[in-house]
Amino acid sequence: MTDEMGQDAFREQTLRDAMVRSLAESGAAQDPRVVAAFRTVPRHLAVPDVDVSKVYDAEMAAVTKSDADGVGISSISAARIQAMQIEQARIAPGMSVLEVGSGGPNAAYLAEMTGTEGHVVTVDIDADVTDRATTFLKSTGYSNVTVLTADAEYGAPAHEPFDRIVVTVQAADIPPAWIHQLRDGGRLVVPLRMRGMTRTVAFVRDGDRLVSDGFELCGFVPMQGVGENRVRLAVLHDVAEEEIGLRLDGHPEPDTEALTEALGMPPETVWSTVTLGGSESAEHLDLWLTTALDNLPLMAAKPGARKRGLVASASPLGIPTLVDGDSFAYRTVRATDDEDRYELGAIGHGPRGRQLAERLVAEVRTWDREHRGDQARIEVYPAGTPDDRIPAGRRIERRHTRVAITWP
Repeated sequence: MTDEMGQDAFREQTLRDAMVRSLAESGAAQDPRVVAAFRTVPRHLAVPDVDVSKVYDAEMAAVTKSDADGVGISSISAARIQAMQIEQARIAPGMSVLEVGSGGPNAAYLAEMTGTEGHVVTVDIDADVTDRATTFLKSTGYSNVTVLTADAEYGAPAHEPFDRIVVTVQAADIPPAWIHQLRDGGRLVVPLRMRGMTRTVAFVRDGDRLVSDGFELCGFVPMQGVGENRVRLAVLHDVAEEEIGLRLDGHPEPDTEALTEALGMPPETVWSTVTLGGSESAEHLDLWLTTALDNLPLMAAKPGARKRGLVASASPLGIPTLVDGDSFAYRTVRATDDEDRYELGAIGHGPRGRQLAERLVAEVRTWDREHRGDQARIEVYPAGTPDDRIPAGRRIERRHTRVAITWP
């Protein structure tokens, strides 16, 4: 039995080491202390029903609970995303850290970062989730973590102030408590949804506002409780395996009947001559498009819709789609003679499909000419802040905040 346990422990450590090498190669884990934390925490104990080799796949996220509609509402995030957020947080030993959204392993990573002289508070609205987190943290010996079952909209006032707040659920807004309970100059890392697009943003508190200090593309389960604000899907094609819809996040209500008719019309394609490298992300381009264009929801299409030729592009995160009345156009790519580069373009449907495709492509060219290599600046102000205090640019109005996206 002892030999078997030793063999299991050796295998688990070997898998952790391989995961850490993958995290380092992808750039998700660079800080030696982050690397050490991910080499230490036995994350597989949090999901005993999942094969241990899958748990240590850097890209594997395990959904641990779904709602009545089958939407994941709790998960153990992929190690790459967890490492990326912890790098963004820049946690030092001795710090006090609030984690919004529990699970267990991420709180353990944060505890490794703060050390025994620091303290981590992890809060989740779901008692099933906090029970699992408590069991995991006790079994792995992390005594410097406090687990709370509460609505994280209100933070953890009994434990404030915090040096860092790390949010592991998608948020459409920033509750006042997260700002007030964060020390001035402290860092808030949050997967913030902006007009349907989610980025994990590292914010620095500057008085009553938050100023971005970098962001990364990501995907997270939605926030629950008082702060819940989910994207709504306007369905254009409702065949189960071929479903196509527009994800609405403060966008105008579309004429779904007219757009469904447009979907059946011959597509109009416009190419930009702008190219991306094979490993180059379009995340900055897409954020520019939603800054520059007023009605740009994301088109969600199941793989069956692409296979049947109803749409040319499909992505689990959605494709930026310009909508105007009875027509729409969405971003797409095609291969070039250089096998490592792809040309950006747009495909339009409807009576004005070509016109919209040309508008979309014009903004792709503007991004390439004026903003390629730039990163947007995202600032968050309290609701009610006068316009003259907020930078000119794309403004997103939420219940608690006004979000401004500007470019150099």
